[in-house]
Amino acid sequence: MAIINVVAAKDLPLSEILELYRAVEWLAYVNEPDTLVRALEGSSTLVAAHDGQMLVGLARIVSDGASICYLQDILVRPSHQGRGIGRALAERALGQYPHVRQKVLITDNEPKQKAFYEALGYTQVEEFQGGSVRVFVRFD
Repeated sequence: MAIINVVAAKDLPLSEILELYRAVEWLAYVNEPDTLVRALEGSSTLVAAHDGQMLVGLARIVSDGASICYLQDILVRPSHQGRGIGRALAERALGQYPHVRQKVLITDNEPKQKAFYEALGYTQVEEFQGGSVRVFVRFD
């Protein structure tokens, strides 16, 4: 069973972080470790999952703490997927922002991803029934 804790970026060894990102094949992060370190340090909240000493999952939030909360990364080592770790990471990270109304994320277009985020209460924007909403993104 994984232990889930809110952590500071400085408390996670870079080698462990890179190994986790490599395990889930998020190689853009692995190929630019300095950028990843800055991203983690600039996150509002980091939540880590450990199985013994091994880092098996990570979630990070970027937020102003008042009106918006962006779930940026949530990843679980493939060997540990399907055990509820992803849900526990998301719930612990988002639990830091109960008063924030807008909770946003962008993810890959995969059926498993859609089902996972819907189980957490997210709605794909084109299916949102709470009024007219548009989402714009720009990737440089």
